[in-house]
Amino acid sequence: MSEILVIGHRNPDTDAICSAIGYAEFKRRTGMAEAIAARCGDTNDRIDFVLNTFGVPAPKFVADVSPKISDVMQRKILSVRPEATAADALRLMDEKNLRILPVMDAEQKCRGLLSLFKLSKFLFPAVSRHGGQHNSREVLSSLSSLARTLDGELVVSIDAEREDELILMIGAMGLESFAARLDQFPPEKSCVIVGDRWDIQNVAIREGVRVLVVTGGISVEPKTIEAARKNNVSVITSPHDTATTASLCRAAVAVRHVLNEEFLCFRENAPLTAVRDEATSSGYFVFPVLGSDGQTVGILSKTDFLKTVSRKLILVDHNELSQAVQGADEVEIIEIIDHHRLGSMATQQPILFRNEPVGSTCTIVADCFFRHGVELPRPIAGLLLAGVVTDTLNLTSPTTTARDMEILKKLEGIASVNAREFTEKLFASGSLLTLKPAPQAITTDCKEYAEHGVKFSVAQIEEIGFEQFWKRKDEILGALENYRAQRAYHFSTLLVTDVTTQSSLLLVVGDEKFIKRIDHPRLEPGIYELRDVVSRKKQLLPYLTHCLREKEKGVKG
Repeated sequence: MSEILVIGHRNPDTDAICSAIGYAEFKRRTGMAEAIAARCGDTNDRIDFVLNTFGVPAPKFVADVSPKISDVMQRKILSVRPEATAADALRLMDEKNLRILPVMDAEQKCRGLLSLFKLSKFLFPAVSRHGGQHNSREVLSSLSSLARTLDGELVVSIDAEREDELILMIGAMGLESFAARLDQFPPEKSCVIVGDRWDIQNVAIREGVRVLVVTGGISVEPKTIEAARKNNVSVITSPHDTATTASLCRAAVAVRHVLNEEFLCFRENAPLTAVRDEATSSGYFVFPVLGSDGQTVGILSKTDFLKTVSRKLILVDHNELSQAVQGADEVEIIEIIDHHRLGSMATQQPILFRNEPVGSTCTIVADCFFRHGVELPRPIAGLLLAGVVTDTLNLTSPTTTARDMEILKKLEGIASVNAREFTEKLFASGSLLTLKPAPQAITTDCKEYAEHGVKFSVAQIEEIGFEQFWKRKDEILGALENYRAQRAYHFSTLLVTDVTTQSSLLLVVGDEKFIKRIDHPRLEPGIYELRDVVSRKKQLLPYLTHCLREKEKGVKG
C-alpha cells in the first residue's frame, strides 16, 4: 500500500506537529487521499495541550522511513501444518505455482520449509542396488493419512492415527509367489495393495498384515471385512487403479518428516539494505518474516528485493536531511513546506518547494487553505493558530511578518479562539524545566546544523521566567555537555527564552576558541545574557554562524 507521510523534523515542536496535521488535511481535501500526518519524535506537554484542546490525535509515530522488510514481504502466507501430508502440500504448491512452502504450527511459528525439490527426491527415490534395502517402497504414515491421500475409505480401522513405517507390496503375482514374498517382511509393517484378487486378499489377512488396500473402487465382501477384524487387519478401499494407488501412497507422509528445519528468517522491521546481502548470497529462496512476538507475519523471497517501495515524504518545518526522519535519504521526497533558511537538501527530481520568510510553517499551511478556497475545519484552524502563536510568541518575535498577523486573525475567527488568551494558557501548560529530566528537556526542541565544516546543535526552551532554570543550571549544563560529547559536536547551545520579558539566556559548551567569540554579557561560565533575543532561526543561528566565521578568521590569521 502506498503512503505519503507529511512529517516534521526530529524533536518536533508545536509548529512542526500542527503544520504536519494541517498540511496532510489540506492534501487529502485536494485529492491526495494517501497523505498521512506523521512525526519522528515524541510530543511534549505543550503539544499535548494543543492536541487535547482541539480534540485532534497525535500524528502517527514513524522513527524510520527507510524501506523495511514489511514494505515488500508477502503478507498472505500460504502454508501447511506439520501434520499435513505431502500430498496436501503438493496440491497447494501445484495450485499456487510454488516451489517452496513454509510449514507453520498452531502458534503461527515456522517449523521449517518444504521444497518441491526435496519432496520429489523423497517421493521418487533412486532404487537401491544394495540387497535387503527397500526404501523406494517404504511409507511412513498413519492409516488415516493414507486413506485421505488416496481419497479412499477406511473400511476397517485398527489404531488408524498411529504412524507406522509401512512396506508397500503389490499383489499382482501368483498366489504362491506372493505368499513367499510376503514371508520376507514383517506382517505388522506390510501394506498390501491389490485389486479384485480375493485369494491375495485372504492370504494377506490370514498373515495379519498392517493394512490391506483394495483398489479400483471395488467393494470388499462382508466375509473379508469380518476376517480382517478378527485378525486386526485394517482395510482401505481406493478409487484408483493399483498403479496409481501405489504411486500415491508415499505422498501420505506427514510433512514434518520431510521439511528443511534449517532456514534463514528476518524481523519485519529490519531495513532491506541491512539484510539484502545476507539474503541474496544465501542458498535459500524464501525467508520467514517474524513479528515482535516471534510469530510468522510474512514471507520474503529474493524477488521481493526488486520491488519498489511506494512510501513518499512531504517535509514540513525544515528542509535539511540532518533534521529529517531517519531514512529520508532512501525514499522519495515530493514536497517541502518550510519557513527556515535553505539547507543543503538535494532531490533526484524537481519537487514542489514552498519556502517563505514568515514566522511559522503553520502560516504557510493556513494560506494554502485560503488561497485555494479549501474548507478549513475548526479543529485544524485551532492547531494552525497554535503553531503560529508558539513560533512567533503571539506575534512578538522578530520573525513575525504582516502575513502572520493577517493569517492569525483569520484563524481566530474560524477556530473561535482568542490568540492572546490561548497563548497564556499554552505557555502555562507545561514547563520543561519543571517537568522533565535535564537530558530530555534540552533535546525536546533541538536541531542539528552544519556550517564551515563543523556540526553543532541549537536547542530552545521557552519558559515563563528563569526561576526554574537557575535552580537547575548546573544539571542543565552537564546534560548539554554530555549530549555534545555523545554526538561529537563542535559545540552545543541551548537558548532558554522568557516569553514574558522577550529575552533569553544562552548556554554554550564545546570548543573554547569558539566560545571566546561570543560577546554577549557573560553571567556565569557557559551562560550568557541575550536581551531582546527570542528567535533561534532569525537571531541566534545567524549570530552563531558569524562567530564561527570569526573563529575561522582568527585561526587563519
